[in-house]
Amino acid sequence: MVDGVVERPNQSGINPNVRNLTGLGHPLYTNDECGYRTAITFYCKKGRTQVKRTLAALTAIILMISLFAACSSGGSNSGGGGTTGGSSSGGGGSSGGGSSEPITINLWSFTDEIPKMTEKFLELNPDLNVKFNTTIIATTEGAYQPALDQALAAGGSEAPDIYAAEAAFILKYSQGDASGFAANYADLGLTDDKVKAAGIAQYTVDIGTKDGQLKALGYQATGGAFIYRRSIAKDVFGSDDPDTVKNAIGPGWQKFFEAADKLRAKGYAIVSGDGDLWHPIENSSDKGWIVDDKLYIDPKREQFLDYAKLLKDKDYHNDTRDWEEGWFADMNGSGPKPVFGFFGPAWLINYVMKDHVKDTFGDWAITEPPTGFFWGGTWLLANKDVVKDAKKKEVVAKFIEWVTLDTSDTGLQYLWANGTMVEGVQGTKDSVASSVVMEKSNGELELLGGQNMFDIFVPANANASGKNLTQYDESINLIWRDQVREYSAGNKSREQTIADFKQAVKDQLDIDSH
Repeated sequence: MVDGVVERPNQSGINPNVRNLTGLGHPLYTNDECGYRTAITFYCKKGRTQVKRTLAALTAIILMISLFAACSSGGSNSGGGGTTGGSSSGGGGSSGGGSSEPITINLWSFTDEIPKMTEKFLELNPDLNVKFNTTIIATTEGAYQPALDQALAAGGSEAPDIYAAEAAFILKYSQGDASGFAANYADLGLTDDKVKAAGIAQYTVDIGTKDGQLKALGYQATGGAFIYRRSIAKDVFGSDDPDTVKNAIGPGWQKFFEAADKLRAKGYAIVSGDGDLWHPIENSSDKGWIVDDKLYIDPKREQFLDYAKLLKDKDYHNDTRDWEEGWFADMNGSGPKPVFGFFGPAWLINYVMKDHVKDTFGDWAITEPPTGFFWGGTWLLANKDVVKDAKKKEVVAKFIEWVTLDTSDTGLQYLWANGTMVEGVQGTKDSVASSVVMEKSNGELELLGGQNMFDIFVPANANASGKNLTQYDESINLIWRDQVREYSAGNKSREQTIADFKQAVKDQLDIDSH
């Protein structure tokens, strides 16, 4: 459990030691009626789009969180534990004119990942007279966004000064309905030159930019790779070298399915289930779900119907659903057929697979996928009102820069990439937004047989695109995935599937179709 976060009990059956994956921007799916869940929380699908919360309910949530203000624990560099629902303060020194009163920074997030970073920030800046007042509201039952929206709209001294948004809903805050609350990074002194100097992955910049003004940056970059079994690659393709495998499965989906034929002939599945293809296809589409305020089905996303059915009809996979036990079993090589690989970013390797590859540990490697994509991520935004307070502006800018743009060995980017947040402890390594940092970092992983993951993830981050996102993606993706499964199972025609999809989007989101 994430310490101090008000949440419903874990009903997922997933290893409770997995960190809160919601913070990485990837919902976990199940077959259940109440089928949306994370590693530590769950809620019904309907709740995400249809639940309407009263002011009293939101207030109650926040009050409950305050009961955990005293709860904190230590953890690794990757957000395990930390101060939640309470505050962290700096040393007794002065900042901004020598006032004895600390500068209070209100920080809002949906996990303790970023609040934990404030502890390291203050450790590295002992002379700052700063207090971080943290509010953490889990995304359970869609509680975070309504509460954040209310707090931003209310303004005043209790309003968030810094707030986080994950990939599933970042566009609402950086470009969409709530973007007016966010400060321009340039007004904080965080210029385009600093972004370029750090080699920040362009797709993360595009997602955080509105009308040429940068409003949000992430500390992660979640460009995707193809994660494959070395032993299977040697058996089928004669080598486990990443370049050999890259050329065997791509570029493009035609070569991927040709590889699937070769793998099937030797008794292997190319992927675990059709969900393994969804993120590369979704993120490589030319346009998003909404064009000119209406539902639009990009031809590449529509083709997912055909790919999902082909995978099933040709017996190219084990017909699992992502985030269920069969999917995890395939990571360990214990499914009906040995599975060649999975599509995913660094977090899938370091926070998910690591707990499920007991029998296949070290037999994995990564290579360039048939098409570029990303999956997940968390962005930081600052309230536009912080620029009105010189002292607060200075601290907010300093913290955001340290998290997102500082490429030194004491910047969050380097500490995160190398797993060195806690001195003397080797924490989990992760892919970060800065290519400059990753190119000078040690990304070798025993799980990957000693391969340096940054050799693949640096170009993966560069090849990802953030121009096809909308603020409705989370909800529409769920509807689409459900309809695709109905089609691939043979329960309805292709035409009926598309018609039912359009109707469901209309019914649930009140969005008409082109």
